[in-house]
Amino acid sequence: MITMNQSLERISAIILRHWYTLSSSWPRLLEMIYWPILSVVTWGFITQFFSQHSSLLAQAGGLLLGAVLLWDVLFRSQLGVSLSYLEEVWSRNLVNLFVSALRPWEYVIAILTMSVIRTLICIVPAMILAYAFYHYNILTLGWPLLIFFAQLLVMGWWLGLIICALLLRVGMGAESMAWAVIFMLSPISGIYYPISTLPEFLQYIAWMTPAAYVFEGMRSIMLEQITPWGLLLKAAILNGAFMVLGVAVFIHALNHARRHGRLLAMGE
Repeated sequence: MITMNQSLERISAIILRHWYTLSSSWPRLLEMIYWPILSVVTWGFITQFFSQHSSLLAQAGGLLLGAVLLWDVLFRSQLGVSLSYLEEVWSRNLVNLFVSALRPWEYVIAILTMSVIRTLICIVPAMILAYAFYHYNILTLGWPLLIFFAQLLVMGWWLGLIICALLLRVGMGAESMAWAVIFMLSPISGIYYPISTLPEFLQYIAWMTPAAYVFEGMRSIMLEQITPWGLLLKAAILNGAFMVLGVAVFIHALNHARRHGRLLAMGE
C-alpha cells in the first residue's frame, strides 16, 4: 500500500530535480529576474510621466506599476507550470518519470510547487526595485493583495496544465502556445483599463476570466479605497471550476499518452 510519506518523497524528488536545474544555471535565474524588472522600469517611467499630466494617475499613484506586478504573477505562474513540463521533454526525461512509481497527481503537485517558487523568484526582486526606484509599495494594498496573488497564481496553474495537456495530445508543434496563450488573454483581462472599455461582446468573454475580476478589484482599492469582496468571490469560484477542469484535462491527456506510447515520442 502506498503511504503518504512515499508520495511526499516522490513529490519532493521532482521539486528538487527542477530546483537543482534552476539554481545551477545563472542564465536561467537571470532571465527570470530580468523580464519583470524590465517591465517595472519601463512602466515606472511611464507612470512618472503621466502622473505629471493626469490627476487620475496622480491619485492612483502606482496604478500601472501595480498592474504590471500582478500581471507578472499570472504570467510567471503559468510559465512555471509549462516550463517544468517542457524541461522534462527537452531532456527526454518524461518517459523515465512515468515508468516509475510516480503518480499523475503527485507530478501535478510538484510542478505547481515549482510554479510558486519560480513566481516568487521573479516577483520579489521586481517589488523591491519598484519601491527603491519609484517609492511604490504594492504591499499597501493590504490583505487583498494576498487574495489577488492567490487568484492569479491559481489561474496560471490551470492555464499551464491545459497547455501541458495540449502538448501531450498534439506534440511539440504546439510548444509556442506556452508563451502565446497568456498574451492572447491580456487584452481582455483589464490589466491597464477597466473591462467597461472593451466592446460589449468582449466584456462577456472577459468576465469569464478570473484575471478580469482581480484587476478590477485592484483598481477599486487604489481609486476608491473599497475592497470588492464580490468580485474576488466570483474570481475564486471561476478559478475553482477551471482548476478542477485543468487537472482533469491534464491527467486524462497524460493517461492517454501513456496508453498509446506517445511519451516515447516526446523530445527535442
